[in-house]
Amino acid sequence: MSSSIQQYIDIYKQFGARIDTASSPVFNALRPAALAALEGRRMPVKGDENYEVSDLEAIYAPDYGINIDRLAATADTDEPFRCDVPNLSTSLYYVFNDTYPHAQQKLPGGVVVTSMNDATYHEIVSRHYGTIAPADNPQVALNTLLAQDGMLVYIPAGVVVERPIQLVNLLRANSPLMTNRRMLIIVETGAQAKMLVCDHTQSADTDFLNTQVVEIIVGENATFDYYDLEEASERTHRVSSLWVRQAAGSNVLVNGITLMNGTTRNDYHIDIDGQHAETSLLGMAIANNTQHIDNHTYIGHNVGYCHSNELFKYVLDDDATGAFTGKILVAAGSPRTEAYQSNRNICASSRAKMYTKPQLEIYTDDVKCGHGATVGQLDQDAMFYMQTRGISCQEARTLLMQAFMSDIIDGVRLEALRDRLRHLVEKRFAGTLAQCRNCTASQSCHTRIKKK
Repeated sequence: MSSSIQQYIDIYKQFGARIDTASSPVFNALRPAALAALEGRRMPVKGDENYEVSDLEAIYAPDYGINIDRLAATADTDEPFRCDVPNLSTSLYYVFNDTYPHAQQKLPGGVVVTSMNDATYHEIVSRHYGTIAPADNPQVALNTLLAQDGMLVYIPAGVVVERPIQLVNLLRANSPLMTNRRMLIIVETGAQAKMLVCDHTQSADTDFLNTQVVEIIVGENATFDYYDLEEASERTHRVSSLWVRQAAGSNVLVNGITLMNGTTRNDYHIDIDGQHAETSLLGMAIANNTQHIDNHTYIGHNVGYCHSNELFKYVLDDDATGAFTGKILVAAGSPRTEAYQSNRNICASSRAKMYTKPQLEIYTDDVKCGHGATVGQLDQDAMFYMQTRGISCQEARTLLMQAFMSDIIDGVRLEALRDRLRHLVEKRFAGTLAQCRNCTASQSCHTRIKKK
């Protein structure tokens, strides 16, 4: 049986000329290498290294449509999003499926946010596109083979961007659709910026395969925050790869938040290539029903005198499945490294499953490093205590789960977004998890009260 990749290879071999015509020379130049990397390959399946739970072969197997002729896509930007996009003062952009805006806003300091096909910035894009996301990775290679446009975010040296840049990705179609999104973010020496990316599905009854590759290059003494908020439908399959390269003295915060989804696989790969750099990698995942969330992370300390902190938290209910595989590598010749990794999880039902695999590899001396993982249930003593003081079981569960996620939210360096996320998380726990009267925690609470 041929792999799921083969159908996309066949599409490219049949329609390659049309794909190239609707794209730009920068994208087209990388397709031959991507095709060569995919020939004879398959997507990872359960049991492969770093894919203990996720089966990408099955995710890519269905026959999705692809918009190879770049037909205009539309979406309802006035329709209220179910997660209520934070009411921030931002420079706002939309992407409809994988169609990017060609008109650019004029931002201060020469900041550019535009289509990667914009000929004005061909030299910048060609110099950096595909330089840190490796072509031998099958997800990256397939995205590179089929992606026809992307979004460029360029922050010139020394520029401080006061207003966050916000990108709203909208999925909308009447039939199954595969989207191939690409983003290139360049933050030059001494620059500072924050970016919020929101993923939404407006066609809840349509199957989507949303693939995306994000490359972030952060220069010396630059600061960049990247917030990735997913609120997709249960019929949306997301495969996302984010690649970061940090120079000396840089400060990067990446915060991935999954509030609603179907099946999600996120890969975060951060290389610290300059001394005195700082990295914060945070993640929050909330899932119920049969939702699946898999986060795979890598932080490479390739030089010494750097600091990284990684924290991922999950709350799983019903028959949801979560997975976390995290690796921190401290390379030889990287002294005075400080690196910490933690994965903490709550299974709020007896059927929810969490798989966790923290990893720490150290090849040098004089470091401070630690890693660990926990999987547990809601604190029944705390549940009982709150109920004896008139708080319902459902309210008690919500309060405990909110408190559990508080340090992820506190890590957000945008006050307005931080406050909004508290509200969104409260809504998520209070409104979409299993009703208290059906949960095992409720039965346990009621039993204890009766005994008392």
